[in-house]
Amino acid sequence: MSAHIHAEQPALTKNQSLVYDALTRSKAPLSAYAILDGVREHGIRAPLQVYRALDKLLEMGLVHRLESLNSFVACSNSECEARETIVFAICEKCSKVSELADDRLEAQLNALASADHFSVHAATVELRGFCKQCRPTG
Repeated sequence: MSAHIHAEQPALTKNQSLVYDALTRSKAPLSAYAILDGVREHGIRAPLQVYRALDKLLEMGLVHRLESLNSFVACSNSECEARETIVFAICEKCSKVSELADDRLEAQLNALASADHFSVHAATVELRGFCKQCRPTG
């Protein structure tokens, strides 16, 4: 999952930059503690420092939290800020994460919610399975 640069990326603090860089370099989602292990030598010593940086990066839309894995990935879709539904395809073998968007799925989720008199402002869908390289044959 390669990260993108948002059109108007805000200035990041040192800790935010370290955490963001760790996520953009990673080929798989990282937990906050895995991030801490990777940035400890650069001066971040406490989990709270990582969580504060992650909170701001989430707020800025530069990273996403994968609820089912309790981990984080750098955003790879420059248009996700305009969407209310984000879909992640997570490979159970190699941990590759793809960030997907689909207007039809977003419309279907909105219709489903609307039928229950519910107004959606954000939705995250996580698909678990195998990527093209890891998919079992047969």
